[in-house]
Amino acid sequence: MSLASRLPYDHPYAGGYPGIGSQPLPTDADALDYLSRVKAADGAGVEVGVATAVDAFFGALKATPGLFDAIKASCVLCGARTITGALVPLAGDAPTSNGFVSGDYSRTDGITGDGTSYLDTNQNTSLFAAATSRHHFVFGSGFAVSGSFAFSGLYDSSSAATIEILNEIDPGPIRQYRSGSGVGGNYPVISSGFTESGSVSASRVSSTSASLYQNGANVNESTSNVTPLASSLTFYVFAVNINGSPVGPTNSTLQFWSIGDGLDDTQMLAFHTAATNLITAIGEAL
Repeated sequence: MSLASRLPYDHPYAGGYPGIGSQPLPTDADALDYLSRVKAADGAGVEVGVATAVDAFFGALKATPGLFDAIKASCVLCGARTITGALVPLAGDAPTSNGFVSGDYSRTDGITGDGTSYLDTNQNTSLFAAATSRHHFVFGSGFAVSGSFAFSGLYDSSSAATIEILNEIDPGPIRQYRSGSGVGGNYPVISSGFTESGSVSASRVSSTSASLYQNGANVNESTSNVTPLASSLTFYVFAVNINGSPVGPTNSTLQFWSIGDGLDDTQMLAFHTAATNLITAIGEAL
């Protein structure tokens, strides 16, 4: 690894030393804006290798029509120099950390849950473009294959029992995506072959269709006759917000999360591929 690649991306010699050669630098305007905000939080810019990984990630998301714009709240939970920088949002408002400390953060591995800590996204269902269009996406490792925990979501019993949860529950266990109102309806569920790393995601694209994914592959699709309703509760990550309290905090390690508008199978696979390449490139850069 060259010395130039270890320099902050905005260093005068970040592009290479005169007469010795050059190296790529980030160019995407949205990526540069994100990197500048991470720098402000960290106190120094990330290395060239990390910055170009982020730049390529933004480019990959934009290469699939509708994918980048569907991301309404999101963080890259690795690569930044500090946990403060890792909580700078790629999109949406900055999440509020509840219980996480600097020791929970690894620049390559992400943020590791401890079974009690969680992130409050400070975003509610108003961030969705339509009541029947939404996605949840997490990328990480150490996903449990038994027990009850939640990746993200909310449950609001005061709003006609609005449900929006991506989680795993015992007995079974089963991994499921519940999206709707009331407690009825059919929801995507898987009961075996759980992925323990990579991505777990879910998407609703209509009032009658919702899908659950592992590593970008559609593992189940189900119909439901219930339509998600509005709620003032905010979404949690690493747990589910049930009537204002965190329930089912996971001790998984997350490197990236996103909540936003609904994605189809092609977009979700592209999302997984882009996130995989991002995490791999950050690991190689550091």
